[in-house]
Amino acid sequence: MSTPMFPRLTPVVGRLIAANAVVQLLMSTVLTSARVEELLRFSPETAFRYPWTFVTYFFVHGGLLHLATNMLALYVFGTPVEARWGSRKFTLYYIYCGIGAAVFSLMLAAVQVTTAPFVGASGAILGVALAFAMLWPDEEIIVFPVPIPIRARTLVIALAALNTFFAVWHPDDGVAHLAHLGGLLFGYLFFRFQRLSEHRTPVRARLESVAVQSGTREGQPHTPASLRSLPRSGGDPVAAEVDRVLDKISAHGIGSLTAEERRFLDEVSKRKQRELN
Repeated sequence: MSTPMFPRLTPVVGRLIAANAVVQLLMSTVLTSARVEELLRFSPETAFRYPWTFVTYFFVHGGLLHLATNMLALYVFGTPVEARWGSRKFTLYYIYCGIGAAVFSLMLAAVQVTTAPFVGASGAILGVALAFAMLWPDEEIIVFPVPIPIRARTLVIALAALNTFFAVWHPDDGVAHLAHLGGLLFGYLFFRFQRLSEHRTPVRARLESVAVQSGTREGQPHTPASLRSLPRSGGDPVAAEVDRVLDKISAHGIGSLTAEERRFLDEVSKRKQRELN
């Protein structure tokens, strides 16, 4: 896949950026009391007294730079992931990673690992970055101010290593490194469980059924008729990925697809059917 330099903003990513900006504006102008932040931030000590903080903390940021950095990362990684997965799945995954970051911190506090109260969407966004790297591991990303492109997989591994280093050697630097690692961990678990479920209910049979019904067999260099109607690229990262996968089927047959590519075609096909209905 090759993503556009400035991909079109997707609905949920746009709403999340707007929501975080509005909260930051309110916290800077109207809701300036320290008590307000105390009621919104996540702290293992008060998590069960204020259960809403499992969600509210990742809509609060520690300043404009913190907000801008997180929202830029959300735009870069979240837009293609939402475009591929759809808004509903992306929303659930984002919330899941955000809550997961808080739960991870709570678990560490339970075993006497000191975890200070924290705010910010970094845990959820690092979970989204991991999703991007799982879907497009070799996609190259330029991380400012370094002008050298870095592969998505390498970037996420580096972020995990850096957060682990600072969590161990500089735990009092004011950054919630443990929450960041929690978002990455829960994102990784999501993909692990998804792969386990594939072995129980694989999409391979459904795709082969489509191929048989359209008069093709594995190994034949033909694209199933029901897949030919999928969108072709026009700057849309999802359509570009469809292009690549359909070309692979045409060249090598449907049997050449990986499990991830089969799942992707299955999701896009079902989405297209829902739109037609």
